[in-house]
This record gives sequence, structure tokens and C-alpha cells, in this order.
Amino acid sequence: MPEIEFVINADHAEAINGKLYLIGAGWTDITQPLGPGGQPGVVHMGLAVSILIGWNETNRRFPLALTVTHEDGDELTRVDAQVEAGRPAGIPVGSGIRSVLAIGAEIQFPKPGGYTLRATLGEMERSVAFRVHRQALPAAPPMVA
Repeated sequence: MPEIEFVINADHAEAINGKLYLIGAGWTDITQPLGPGGQPGVVHMGLAVSILIGWNETNRRFPLALTVTHEDGDELTRVDAQVEAGRPAGIPVGSGIRSVLAIGAEIQFPKPGGYTLRATLGEMERSVAFRVHRQALPAAPPMVA
């Protein structure tokens, strides 16, 4: 079974030509802005995963799930995908192949608190925890008498 090397959160994540491009990666705390009327605003978040696929596991599909869950167990979002890697020409027999995945998400966290970004591949699981804080409400202007 392929191995999840790591899962990481970021401000922005892209996977291009087998490389991960991360901006503002690895944070543990984020402040969610307020939208109109004081409701929770949208947070742009990058989700990234690196998977090592063994030589004998190439050219096969493996199911991958990415979830973001609140500490109370509520699943906020889920992405189901398939991971597959072929053998590039000219690599030594027995070599592992790295497959990377990046997802850009616009997430509206319904409540502050602890969250977990989890990648699951078969029985293997890797996760990273983070906290969401709410932006303070602006102070009301003073009353003029």
C-alpha cells in the first residue's frame, strides 16, 4: 500500500509537474474574518499531501480521502480522490514514485475552535491539527449626547 509521507495546511498550495508549491504552510492558528452582518467570513486555505508509491504499486488506483473536521466531530468538508502513478521511463527498477496533490479551498468555518485536516489512504492516516479564531467585532462608536 502506498505511504502518506505528509499532509500540510497552507495559505496557498499548488501541485505542478510533480512539485508542491506552498505559501504560508504549516500554521497552527488562523483568524477567520467577519463577513457582512458579523457572520463567519471565508478563509482561503491550501491542502497538500505527498504520497510515496512503491514500484510494485504503480499503475494501480488507490482511494484517498481528505477531510476537515471540527474538534466536536462535525465533518466540515470532504474530498475523495484516486491516486495513481505510472513508472517514468529510465528510472531504476524498484524506485518509489512520489505523487503530490494540492487543493485550494474556500472554507467558511461555522465555529471557532480546533480542527483537523486528515488524509486517509486505505488503513493509513496522517493528520495536522489547527485552531480557528474569530476576528473581534469592531467597537461600537461612542454615543454623542
